[in-house]
Amino acid sequence: MFAAGTLQTFRLSHRPTRIAPRRTPSLIVGATLTVLLVLVAATAHWLAPFAPEMVGAGAPLQSPSWTHLFGTDALGRDQFSRIVYGTRLALCMATGGVTLAAVLGVSLGLTAGYYGRRVDRLLSRLVEVWMAFPGLLLALVIVARLGPSLSNTLIALGVVGMPSYFRLVRAAAISARHQAYVEAAHAVGLTDLRIVSRHILPNALPGIVVLATMRMGMLLLAGGGLSFIGLGAQPPQPEWGAMLATGRDYMQIAPWLALFPGLCLTVIVVGFNLLGDGLRDALDPLQRQDR
Repeated sequence: MFAAGTLQTFRLSHRPTRIAPRRTPSLIVGATLTVLLVLVAATAHWLAPFAPEMVGAGAPLQSPSWTHLFGTDALGRDQFSRIVYGTRLALCMATGGVTLAAVLGVSLGLTAGYYGRRVDRLLSRLVEVWMAFPGLLLALVIVARLGPSLSNTLIALGVVGMPSYFRLVRAAAISARHQAYVEAAHAVGLTDLRIVSRHILPNALPGIVVLATMRMGMLLLAGGGLSFIGLGAQPPQPEWGAMLATGRDYMQIAPWLALFPGLCLTVIVVGFNLLGDGLRDALDPLQRQDR
C-alpha cells in the first residue's frame, strides 16, 4: 500500500512543466535578430557576391558603393562578403562556447548537487578556485598555451563559462533532491542516472536555456576580443574581431573597415541579450501565474 501510494504521489507531483511563453518586446526583437543571424549564416554563399578571401575583388580601400556595399579592405577584398561569411564564425563561436560550458557545468553541477557531502565539497572547492582567476585572463592563458586558433578559442570560452552553469544546476539539484517526487522515485527503485536525467535535469532546463542565451552575447564579445589581439580566429578567416583589428590601422582614411564589423557585432550581442531577457520573462513561473 505504501509503494502504491508513493508511486501515485510521484506521478502526480512530477508533471512536466508547461511553458506558456509571453511575447514581450524583448523576446520578439531578440528572436528576430537571432533568426536573422542564423538565416544569413545559412545562406552566406548566396548572399555574398564574392568569396571572402578573394583578393582584388575591387580597388584597395574602396569606399562603399553599389558594387561593394561595405567597401573593400587594403587587399581589395569585399567587406560585405567577409562580414556575411563572418556570421558563420560568430554563430559557431557563440553556440560552441556555450555548448561546451553547459555540458561541463551541468554535468558537474548535477553530480555535486545530487550526491552532496564529500562530492559536493570537492567539486565546489575546485570551482571556487576556478572562479578565483579573472575570466578573460584565464581565456588568454588557455589560448596562449594551446595556440591561437578558432577551435582553441572555443575551448577557452567553454572553460571560462563553466562555473555559471555549475552553480545554477547545483542549486537546482540540491533543491530537487529533497522533493517528494525524487524520494518517490527512490522508493520505486529508479537508478540515480534515471532520476537525475528524467526528474531533476528537466526542472533546471528553463534556467539553463536563459543563462545560455544571455551568455552567447558575452562569449561572442570575448571571442571577438581574443581575435582582436591576435589569439582567436586567424587571417584570412573573416572574423569580426580580427576585422576590427585590421580596420583600426585605417580609421583616418577608411573608417568603414572598423564601422561595419563593429556595428554587426553590437547588433548581434544586443539581440542575444534581448532574447535572454525575453526568455527569462517567458519561463518565469511567477510571470506565468499572472497571466
